Amino acid sequence: MNKLHRGSWSIALVCVVLGFMISMQVKATQDKRDTVSYQRVEELSDRLLAAEQERDKLKEQLLQGANGEGTASETLRMQAELVPLTGEGVIVRLDDSTKAVKTGENPNLYVIHDDDLLRVINELRAAGAEAISINGQRLTATSEIRCAGPTLSVNNVRSSAPFEIHAIGDKKSLENSLKMRGGVAETLKVWGIQLDITTSDEVYVPPYKGSFKSTYAKATEERSEKGEEK
Repeated sequence: MNKLHRGSWSIALVCVVLGFMISMQVKATQDKRDTVSYQRVEELSDRLLAAEQERDKLKEQLLQGANGEGTASETLRMQAELVPLTGEGVIVRLDDSTKAVKTGENPNLYVIHDDDLLRVINELRAAGAEAISINGQRLTATSEIRCAGPTLSVNNVRSSAPFEIHAIGDKKSLENSLKMRGGVAETLKVWGIQLDITTSDEVYVPPYKGSFKSTYAKATEERSEKGEEK
């Protein structure tokens, strides 16, 4: 009987010890899970805070543009024209003809005019030119190219031949657009106008240095062609 009694106590003691060990293991596991969960909560909180700060910043910029407070929105859209750029492209040099004018011919046919430059510019743009300048004047959406007496005016800055056009884009496409059969280069050569094209991996286009003025246009909501708000 005593042996049975002692055996029962031994079993009970072993069970108590095992129970204690199991409870400690469970607690340790739970503590570990709680630590991991806390770390994840902290990480998510940091990300949420950063996202909220970025949202508030963008919202402020948007409101400034919509309310006309400053020119943030306009400046962002025109930024590409306000900074100097470099990249592959072409350098086109044009100069007046050196041919002798024949009797009875109009001498104006042998000098470069604004429409000659415009044809070159249009071909370059159609070929994907991303930035263009003429004699150091960056072309923008509002740039003018027009005759001004014996000179040509670009951005209200006068210059005379020779003219040097810098255009950034796929250099082969830009070159081919000017040299294609029946194209602008072939037409100008009929009158002896000199046109030389050089391809380069480092074409430089300066920034636009004039001012942007918007008298009649103002920001509004996007609409369809019929004037209905989208």
